[in-house]
Amino acid sequence: MAVSIMAGIPALKELNGDLKRRMDQAVAGFQANLASTRTGRASVHMLDQVKVDYYGTPTPISQLAQVSTPEAQLILISPWDPTVLKEIEKALRLSDLGFNPQTDGKIVRVPVPPMTEERRRDVCKHLNKVLEDHKTSVRNVRRDGNDALKKLAKDKAISEDDEKRAQEEIQKMTDEEIRHMEELSAKKQAEVMQV
Repeated sequence: MAVSIMAGIPALKELNGDLKRRMDQAVAGFQANLASTRTGRASVHMLDQVKVDYYGTPTPISQLAQVSTPEAQLILISPWDPTVLKEIEKALRLSDLGFNPQTDGKIVRVPVPPMTEERRRDVCKHLNKVLEDHKTSVRNVRRDGNDALKKLAKDKAISEDDEKRAQEEIQKMTDEEIRHMEELSAKKQAEVMQV
C-alpha cells in the first residue's frame, strides 16, 4: 500500500492505527474460524470452536485436555481432569460438527468420518456465512472510522480535503482486508470440496 495519508496527519495518526488494528483482528478471527473448519482430514483445530461447560464456564477443549491426531481420521482427547470426560463428550455431540465421540473412561476418541458431498456443501455454506459476518465487522470498523473523521472535520481538527483523502484511505484499507478474507475463503472452500 502507498504511504498512509492518515499517518502523516497528527490528528489522524491514532485513528489510523486503531482502525488497522481492529480490521486485522476481524481478519485474524476469520482465519481462526477457517482453521477450525472441517475438511476431509482430522485436525486438532477442528475442535477450536467447541466449548465445554467446565464448572459453569464455557472453556475450549484445548485448555482442558491434550488433543492429538494420531491418524488421518481420528482425534484423541486426553483430559487432564478425568471428571470432565462426560462434559467433553456432551459438548462434541451438541456441536454442529457431526462427530460421534467414544469414551473409554480415560480418553475420548473422535472418529472423523469421510465427508459426503452434501456435508461438503453445508460446510461451504457455513464458510460463506462466516465470511459475511467478518466482512460486516470490517465494514463496521470503516463506519466507525468515517464517523470519527466527520466529527474531527466538524470540530475543525482536520480540513475537508484531509477528511476526503482519509475516507478514501479507509475505504482502500477495507477493500484490501475484505479481498484478503475472500481469497482465504476461496482457498478453504476448494480444500473442502476436494475429494
